[in-house]
Amino acid sequence: MEHILEMRNISKSFGEVQALHDVNFAIAPGEVVGLLGDNGAGKSTLIKIVTGYHQPDPNGGEIYFKGRRIEGLSVSEARKLGIETVYQERALADLQTLWRNIFMGRELTTFLGFIDVKKMRRETEKLMVGSMGFTSAAVAPDSVVKTFSGGEKQGVAIVRALYFDAELIILDEPTMGLSLSETKKLLEFVRGIKEAGKACIFIDHNVFHVYSVADRVVVLDRGTVAGEFLTKDITLEQLMDKMYRVAQTGHLE
Repeated sequence: MEHILEMRNISKSFGEVQALHDVNFAIAPGEVVGLLGDNGAGKSTLIKIVTGYHQPDPNGGEIYFKGRRIEGLSVSEARKLGIETVYQERALADLQTLWRNIFMGRELTTFLGFIDVKKMRRETEKLMVGSMGFTSAAVAPDSVVKTFSGGEKQGVAIVRALYFDAELIILDEPTMGLSLSETKKLLEFVRGIKEAGKACIFIDHNVFHVYSVADRVVVLDRGTVAGEFLTKDITLEQLMDKMYRVAQTGHLE
């Protein structure tokens, strides 16, 4: 299967600090990959390179998107390629309505160029039932986002990315601060990304959450890939044991 994203021998330094060293990472359409590791393992740096916020070191590796080599990837170009990030802060306007949040910055217009409010409300209604799973009569396109639960807000951000044809959705600590029921809802949204045939990188400190939805897990430690596992081939207990060993010793064995 062709990878949607492939990173080869990625290295990144900040002054004398080597944040990443020869990291290889790839993800295919319809795949959920969990990215795990302690603080300082290099997860954030790797994601910032994927999203164009940071550049690899000169001669510090190659990035391919759908088989095409990408050089000098910028934030705007990453977004044009279909790379979207949903941060733990959720980046939603709490005091705005649901439909405004879905289309903020990418408003639909009529053929004359006027903002098409009716169409945006109509599309939001479809998304609510078809993708977001909102069945409550209390939730409508004109509902203010502030009234939503944390899991529902994350869902809105994910569905917004899918609606605008994101090919790769990065979830950065999406379960932080969520209740058990909200987390369950969020994990259902992650499964929806996979069902839509899109790729998802799932970063979370909670190994249980990642394991429950990921096809594959990549463990980073001190800027290198310490291990990579298919979740079907490893139990949660085995994975946690390996991560503990990496944290203690820097290697798996």
